[in-house]
Amino acid sequence: MDFREYQVKTRITDQGTGPEHGISPAWLYYVLGIAGETGELIEKIKKHFRDDYGKMTPERLNQIIKESGDAIWYLARLLDTLGIDFSDVAEENIRKLLDRKERNKLHGEGDER
Repeated sequence: MDFREYQVKTRITDQGTGPEHGISPAWLYYVLGIAGETGELIEKIKKHFRDDYGKMTPERLNQIIKESGDAIWYLARLLDTLGIDFSDVAEENIRKLLDRKERNKLHGEGDER
């Protein structure tokens, strides 16, 4: 499945997040969801080190996959709400990183490297 198809399919499972739900602007819900789900993903990774002593177990890997999926669902919904194609974001990101690599600027700080 490509990003565009995934983004379209997320519409089916979206429960609605507009002002009628007390959330305005609607995209704020998705931003908060991204923060929450990435926090849960970080917790799973922390427990990979704390509880599993850095050994990746099948159970932990499955948890990481599930939390990653939840995070990209919220990202896909945010982008869709803003009228941005998920595929365009992925393509632009790779273009930017390849350009930085070509110029030996992958390391360092700043958006305009």
